[in-house]
Amino acid sequence: MKEIANYIEAYLGIPPQAFTKIADFFDEQIVSKDIYLSKQGKYKANFSFIKSGYVRIFNIDANTGKEITQWISTPGSIVTDLSSLFFEMPAKWEIQTLSECVLFTMSHENYKQIGQYVPNWNHLEKLFMAKCFSTLEDRVYSHLSMSSEERYKMFFDLNPELFNQVPLQYIASMLGMTPETFSRVRKKLSS
Repeated sequence: MKEIANYIEAYLGIPPQAFTKIADFFDEQIVSKDIYLSKQGKYKANFSFIKSGYVRIFNIDANTGKEITQWISTPGSIVTDLSSLFFEMPAKWEIQTLSECVLFTMSHENYKQIGQYVPNWNHLEKLFMAKCFSTLEDRVYSHLSMSSEERYKMFFDLNPELFNQVPLQYIASMLGMTPETFSRVRKKLSS
């Protein structure tokens, strides 16, 4: 359980002494490849840390039927549908495992109870949300200010292991490129 304590401290800022109070909120689970953790329109907002494996968060465009990858979560990161978790709205995203995964998962009901066990939870949760918002700002900025080549290079430098672990069309979609553009950029930068 030391791993989950490290995730909780790193992402949520909950000190180790408070962890023992909420440790039982998390279940370790092994999830097979191609399992949906959340489906668009459903009310299921679990909160998970990824111990191992890869998870894709995507949406399906209602007009074209095209899948649009919002994010690919890697070991050590969080996976959830934030709107559903915080606002109890229907999920906006499909969340699917891309490989067998080991997850530490907390139910929505348990997530709502953390404040009873962690005295400064409102402040910590605000910091967690600010971290999520900052990540989103960085992503929007890169899409608005960087060329396809720059976005590819930056993402590759930060996540080289993904390029051998997940289908490349998902990475292309996440970077706002067609598979053809992604292939062209990849070829250009590798030559």
